[in-house]
Amino acid sequence: MSPWEAIGLLAAGLGAGTVNAIAGGGSLITFPVLVAIGLPGVAANVSNSLSVAPGYASSALGSRADLAGQRGRVLRVIPTLILGALGGCALLLLTPRSVFDVVVPFLVLGATAMLAFQNKLRGLAGHPKDYTPRRAAVYLHVAVFLCGLYGGYFNAALGVLLIAGLALVLDEPLRRVSALKNVLSAVVGVVTVLIYSAFGPVNWAVVAVLAPATVVGGYVGAKLARRLPSHILRWVIITFGAVVGVVLLVRAF
Repeated sequence: MSPWEAIGLLAAGLGAGTVNAIAGGGSLITFPVLVAIGLPGVAANVSNSLSVAPGYASSALGSRADLAGQRGRVLRVIPTLILGALGGCALLLLTPRSVFDVVVPFLVLGATAMLAFQNKLRGLAGHPKDYTPRRAAVYLHVAVFLCGLYGGYFNAALGVLLIAGLALVLDEPLRRVSALKNVLSAVVGVVTVLIYSAFGPVNWAVVAVLAPATVVGGYVGAKLARRLPSHILRWVIITFGAVVGVVLLVRAF
């Protein structure tokens, strides 16, 4: 790795950590950089997943004020999230990447549309405050499992998917949903670190450069997200999601 490549990775890591804390989609910054410096696709994906994982943890730390009162919810959904993330890791390591590459852009764009038209969808599905406890629990676990499955396979835009799914089934301000997203993303990150470290083609030199940068960026981004008004934060997330989805769509086709 040349000094210029290392500098580029540091800058990409800072940007990715910040973007992931605010909206998700930061892997779209780092993944192309890894491919550009010569890593094969799967190795770039695996190394990228390990690199951004510490940034999710620092994002959760930076948003801890908005996690007040959500401890029980987090503990209830973690087993479901881990199960989904393990399934996603298995998909990446055991199946061809080409088929899922075609599906990923539509998942990202669909999640972005869910967030953009959240109020209309709530009109069809009902507002979360009107759900029975059993119905709310089922919806939450389904959303968390599907997001974990996606995050275990391909990390880009996991935050967009989580916010879209959680905002649809939880009666919470967007800042608290974003804080919960950071914790769940960190859990997915732990799963991917354990699985990919053991079974994936990791480039540890890349991880050593990227990971510290995503930690710094993640903490800064979480602090910035808390200062943004809800409507601005929502449209920042929607914009990131749309850009990520379109770029992935162009790449796939």
